[in-house]
Amino acid sequence: MLRALDLPARDFVVFGSGPLLAHNLRTTLGDLEVVARGAAWERLTAMGRPVPAPSGHGQMVRLQIEATDRWLPGFDTDDLIAAAEWHAGIPFAPLAEVRRSKLTTCRPKDRVDLALIDARLAA
Repeated sequence: MLRALDLPARDFVVFGSGPLLAHNLRTTLGDLEVVARGAAWERLTAMGRPVPAPSGHGQMVRLQIEATDRWLPGFDTDDLIAAAEWHAGIPFAPLAEVRRSKLTTCRPKDRVDLALIDARLAA
């Protein structure tokens, strides 16, 4: 699904719970979230109209994925993309950054993910 969008790989990173899938900590996702900049963001906004992100921080385009031009406050888009870990040719945010994000939101589903991440990072 993500590959079909043909986004420039150096201009986005899979974030949210997507990295848990890449690390085999999950087998399914409810949605796939990416943080995009530059040419990737331009391509995404050509396919769908940007709307305010639910977090109130940045903009989002909903297609087959949920794409934002920035993550929560305290997360720099360029830094996230630069720190990406590559799995099967796709850039994913490091688990440490996903953990930091999930600590910020701390919803019930985030607590489950935090336990999975903490177990992996402790191994």
